[in-house]
Amino acid sequence: MADGTVYRQGWSLDDVRWQDFDSSKVDPRMLESMKAAALVEYNAPDYVTYLRRVFHDAGPKALAAIEQWGAEETQHGKALGRWAQMADPSFDLEAAFARFRAGYKPAHFADDKDQSVRGSRRGEMIARCVVESGTSSYYTSIKEGTEEPVLKEIAGRIAADEFRHYKLFLDTLNEQSEPELPFWKKLMVALGRITEADDDEIAFAFYCANVPADKEADIPYDREKYSRATHANAMRLYRRHHIRKLTQMVAKAVGIDPQGRIANIASALMWRMLRLRAGLSGAPAETAAA
Repeated sequence: MADGTVYRQGWSLDDVRWQDFDSSKVDPRMLESMKAAALVEYNAPDYVTYLRRVFHDAGPKALAAIEQWGAEETQHGKALGRWAQMADPSFDLEAAFARFRAGYKPAHFADDKDQSVRGSRRGEMIARCVVESGTSSYYTSIKEGTEEPVLKEIAGRIAADEFRHYKLFLDTLNEQSEPELPFWKKLMVALGRITEADDDEIAFAFYCANVPADKEADIPYDREKYSRATHANAMRLYRRHHIRKLTQMVAKAVGIDPQGRIANIASALMWRMLRLRAGLSGAPAETAAA
């Protein structure tokens, strides 16, 4: 399978070449990250419920798109979970997800308000564009960084989906009848969503996915510790071109020229910030390493 393979929308688990799995090429730290990613992706139904409330009167087309997005995200979780179980038969996706869901309960998932926590539908779509920018670049880095054939395929399929999701949310942002947000507001929404990468979702998913339930008493959850672990694992794979693409996608969502000077400066700053957060120094080569 060539790295240049183009994956189209509408794939299923049956399309994945599971028979190509090579346990000798599984990277232990990448396995940790994929277990955690499986839980986050698998949690899409809660996001669907929330977005359906925010866009309750947006019409059947918009609601159907939200449902389709959620179904694809859930499938990402299933695919990653199945791969993780092949790589580590002791991993139980459903059990780990039950622990994660029991402990991760954002307030806006639990209430019945139809107002976005970002203040508007435009703000919500900017936040979603930020997320899809991040996941598209992340799974691209996985695809380019792993030598395990099945994970390479799954990551490629997910990265392609996430880029289409970004375009969906960007189009939805531009279609809103709400007044245009001032630039500073759009920027604050985007920066706010970026900083939320330090919240409990990713860190707690990493904990539930990698610390067995019977070890919880001996190894209690520490958000800062597991947040650092997730960042460190990701930054082993990220290269400058991944962060550059991520920044360009976010810039477009907030109304900045993706190819302009501001976007270039933001890309450099984000690269340095992420490496500092992960406790890394130096400048790795542009080519990815497994």
